[in-house]
Amino acid sequence: MSLLQDAERLLSLMTRAEKAQILQWVVRDVADAAPGVASTPGVCGGDPCIVRTRIPVWLLEQARRLGSTEAEILRAYPSLRAEDLVNAWAYVRAHPQEIDGQILENEDLDIHNL
Repeated sequence: MSLLQDAERLLSLMTRAEKAQILQWVVRDVADAAPGVASTPGVCGGDPCIVRTRIPVWLLEQARRLGSTEAEILRAYPSLRAEDLVNAWAYVRAHPQEIDGQILENEDLDIHNL
């Protein structure tokens, strides 16, 4: 039996309130998805990047934290579109600890490479 078949069977046994709770979980999970952001093993250490590029989300977030405007970021990275920044910020909101950790890791690398 597939997972979908299992889910369908379980849903048929649930009350409306339980189904509503499941729906809320699914919506929350899907809302956390950031289209246009992908993590690919072997690309930028597997860090989430803007698709079509090798620009990591943490790099864009660090630029923003350091005071760069969206216009400045777009000028610095001509392959980026405004939509890419929207997706990056959505990813940052959904995964703040992950991005903070990547920023810290890369700051440590910069210090050790001096």
